[in-house]
Amino acid sequence: MESFFSRFKSALVLLAVLLAQVIGLASQVKRPQYGSREDGHHVRLARAWAAYTVSPMESILKHSGGGIRGLWHNYVDLRHVRQHDKDLQYQIDQLRLQEASLAEDARQGQRLQRMLAFKQQYIGKTIAAQIIGTGGGDGSRIATIDKGSADGIRPDMAVITPDGIVGKVRDVFAQSAQILLLNDSSSGAGVLLLTTRTRGILRGGPGGTLVITNLMPDDRIKPGEQLITSGGDLVFPRGLPVGNVISSKPDPEHQPYALISIKPASNLDRLEEVLIVTDVAEQLTRNKSGDEEADEAGKKAAEVVADRLPSLKEANTAPLKPGETAPTATLPKPPPPLHSDRYSPGAIPSATSLQPGGSNTESGPPVSPTRAGEGR
Repeated sequence: MESFFSRFKSALVLLAVLLAQVIGLASQVKRPQYGSREDGHHVRLARAWAAYTVSPMESILKHSGGGIRGLWHNYVDLRHVRQHDKDLQYQIDQLRLQEASLAEDARQGQRLQRMLAFKQQYIGKTIAAQIIGTGGGDGSRIATIDKGSADGIRPDMAVITPDGIVGKVRDVFAQSAQILLLNDSSSGAGVLLLTTRTRGILRGGPGGTLVITNLMPDDRIKPGEQLITSGGDLVFPRGLPVGNVISSKPDPEHQPYALISIKPASNLDRLEEVLIVTDVAEQLTRNKSGDEEADEAGKKAAEVVADRLPSLKEANTAPLKPGETAPTATLPKPPPPLHSDRYSPGAIPSATSLQPGGSNTESGPPVSPTRAGEGR
């Protein structure tokens, strides 16, 4: 550094003198500042130079500071907006959950209303239950309900919905029970086809399907035909909807029977609420009394026909008293048939009692040669 100053000493001194003169002149020389003062005040040149030098830097610092402040405020505002957005999103999620809960309550209310109307219209005594679990493999269809023996549930009670039958109660516990669904491989129900009035047995098929395999092929069984319970299985009351026919074709494994596929009326895969029928015995008793009345009507009709056809009665038959049964009429035996050779059994003696050239000792009508020849 010393060698630099010693080497350029003269030049540095000259520059310092020139700079001092320029600063002295700038402090003495004035320039007019128009537009700012009306009295014509003049601004010194040094001050103008300083203003020209500092103003751009101040402008840059001002704009950069404003930009930094804007970025900071935007960042702070963005954090607040983000938090506010999170709060709003949480409120939206809560409202959606409430909406879903209200919609589910509304759907459940509609289902319960339908079940109540169905119960009042068709079945006298039922117990409502909810499905709380399902289980079983490919061939087993079992569901668990929240009602048990403490609520009056017993095995083999019918389980239904407003759409149709579902199954029957299998195992009963204190606070729950298991129901065997209709499409189980070991399940069955007596059904009646509405169009043909044909009775059949509905069973669970492979893959959870419903089939009828004990009927002969019938062209009258068409897809879409409705099925109802027949009441013959002593489980389901008569007249409940079962489903519709999907197809009917010959069963290659059980010839000559037909394989009839059935679509269940109830959605067995999406059960939520069910009804357990508790008055099956009363229902069947009413059906039995109706059948007895039909039998009595048939007997009365037979008696009317017998009265109108006197030829079926014997002339000497005395009138029946109340509680007595009519005697069995004895039909006359038909006469023995006459063979083509006009031989009647018992009219001609057997060949063992005849003697060649002798007279016949057996009693019997003589046989003329002409008649004997006719038999040849």
